Amino acid sequence: MLRALTIALTLIAASVSADTVDIETYRGNVTVDTKPDIVAVFDMAALDTLEALGVEVDATIANVYLDYLEDAAAGKPRIGSLFEPDFEAINARQPDLIIAGGRSYEAVPDLAKMAPSIDMTIWEDTIGQGLDRLTAYGAIFGKELEAATLRTDLEAKMAQARALGATQGRTLILMTHGPKVSAYGANGRFGWLHQAFDLQEAVDDVETSTHGEAISFEFIRQVDPDLILVIDRAAAISDSAGGASTLDKVVFLDSGPIYIAAGGVQSLNNTLDQLLSAFTGG
Repeated sequence: MLRALTIALTLIAASVSADTVDIETYRGNVTVDTKPDIVAVFDMAALDTLEALGVEVDATIANVYLDYLEDAAAGKPRIGSLFEPDFEAINARQPDLIIAGGRSYEAVPDLAKMAPSIDMTIWEDTIGQGLDRLTAYGAIFGKELEAATLRTDLEAKMAQARALGATQGRTLILMTHGPKVSAYGANGRFGWLHQAFDLQEAVDDVETSTHGEAISFEFIRQVDPDLILVIDRAAAISDSAGGASTLDKVVFLDSGPIYIAAGGVQSLNNTLDQLLSAFTGG
């Protein structure tokens, strides 16, 4: 708590004497204006965290996918999709700041030609980068104390989950999409779950590609893990569940938050709550 408050107070002191702040983005250190009036958001992890901080955005994408973000997007002009900005709609809004990243990563250079833009991608280190983004948004929007409180609460919950995770035995992380099943190891896309919560891998040398290693249900039976964590991609991007329901010995993680808004404060809290419930038999 002391560390988080120290960071917050330092940022507050800096913002008092300046209208800009230096923040760390996915593409390096960037200086941005504080308290921008019109903010456009393409990244759902960003929208997740901004809502948690009480920051209202002025425009976002046509489909935010996540029910808990519908209120944040309600009544806001829509400026494209996760992958394709609508440059005419963006120009009509004349934003003071565009927050992009993740699935909109490749569009950042073009967005930067229209307005100050920051790439807030969360990828290699979901929790570490997620917390860094939280601190950065706190500094930009004058929400340093709120960000410090959210960070402290998350770190306490993570410490609890990590202590319990070490006792869960051999763990296999799967993504399902209809009948297709892929496994992810500690160095893969969802490997942060292994690393952050000290979960032992059930299988060594799983492929580290973005889409994981294609496996069969026979493979799962042979591995016979103590714990299976499932992310159902079909459920994340549509209203229908895929093949995950045919598995057993499973913790079904809420797929939408972890797949669409990984690293967002609310997404992280949701995953942590599910893991803690599973670890404690709740």
